Amino acid sequence: MMHRVQFEQWVPVGIERVFLFFANPENLPRIMPPENGTELVRLNLIPPPDSRREQPLQPTSANQGPLAGAGSEVVTSFRVLPFLPLRAPWIALITEFEWNHHFADTQKKGPFKSFLHRHQLRTEVRDGIEGTVVCDQIDYEVGWGWLGEWANKLFIRRQMRRTFAYRQQGLQARLPRLRRHGHLQGGVPRALLCPAGAARGGIFHGACVLVGPSGPPAYPASQICCCNRAD
Repeated sequence: MMHRVQFEQWVPVGIERVFLFFANPENLPRIMPPENGTELVRLNLIPPPDSRREQPLQPTSANQGPLAGAGSEVVTSFRVLPFLPLRAPWIALITEFEWNHHFADTQKKGPFKSFLHRHQLRTEVRDGIEGTVVCDQIDYEVGWGWLGEWANKLFIRRQMRRTFAYRQQGLQARLPRLRRHGHLQGGVPRALLCPAGAARGGIFHGACVLVGPSGPPAYPASQICCCNRAD
């Protein structure tokens, strides 16, 4: 059975800087939870065409490094279980790349039957500040029949939410302009949770509720949208 999760975050940083951060695969281990033990093993990169850049950006610690264009392979390894040293490989193939808009990667080798991750960005002004909305959409299939569905309900979907909550806080720490506007309170993003929804014709329908670490009021700097769909 195919499942979908979506996570959304707004940051008060220009779209080009945010896009460069995500397009550099060396940043991936830096925003993954430590218990995952994510390590970059090998990069087989095909650089994206420079002509698609709207304007040059001065190098910073957030955007220096190689960029993975369409056709690139990113090989990582991770801990299968956080409390065990057993590791497994993950090979991601970049299938789409459009400057300052989106890129997508699919699992070539890994723990899922199928796994497609689409990263989409758009410019959005909030409270007079031009920032970037980062939307991650993941379509995945666990495999293994009823056993995989049981594992997904029990811990896989929950682990994805924890991982992306950590990733979003990691993004806040890595992009240097994030804390200059006084928009983060304690460095904790708010969550936009989408429970109880129905899939109709492949489209997710559901209501979203804003929550903070102990309920409303929510934190204004960023959002996480967790939507689930079973087709």
